[in-house]
Amino acid sequence: MSRIADRGAITAAYVGIGMAITIVGSFLLIIPIEFMIWLLALPSGLLIGYYANARSNRRNGPWTRLISNGLTAAVATGLTMAVLILLFKALFFFADGGYPDFNRVDKDGNAIPPSCQTGADCVYSRYVAAGRGPDLAAAGAVDASTFTGVYWSEQLRTAATVFLLTAVGGVGGALLYGVAGPKATARQPDTVTPVA
Repeated sequence: MSRIADRGAITAAYVGIGMAITIVGSFLLIIPIEFMIWLLALPSGLLIGYYANARSNRRNGPWTRLISNGLTAAVATGLTMAVLILLFKALFFFADGGYPDFNRVDKDGNAIPPSCQTGADCVYSRYVAAGRGPDLAAAGAVDASTFTGVYWSEQLRTAATVFLLTAVGGVGGALLYGVAGPKATARQPDTVTPVA
């Protein structure tokens, strides 16, 4: 009992990592609906926190071990989600070339205005073109340089929130397992059949 979590909880952490890759990959790369990650963070934590204890075959606690198992798996899941969010956002932020709204060329190869520089300038130009310029100015982003700081502070808050929701869900899943999960049954004494 010297480990922080049972072996089953470590296995559940790997399952949680796979779940995080599937969720974030699905809703940032395949179908870009970021709010779904927010909606799925807490239920993911609940599920993985419960599963960590079920996988460990924990019955009747102790509560500290139940919570530790759930939290271990949920932290691995939440951390993976947070890191992937930041990696995918960095990919789209630094590789944005502006096309098809910016940096277009005609059939002869001549540039068609407007244009932007790949990276922060193109991302900022997209936000302004979408009508979010006044909101950005209110937040202190008036050019690509100031926009970069505002953008990344928002992404860090998003990643931290998803991580915390998943971790809290993991504790909740562990508590749910402790209350509703299978309980150890009292061992019945062996009976001896008399020989006649």
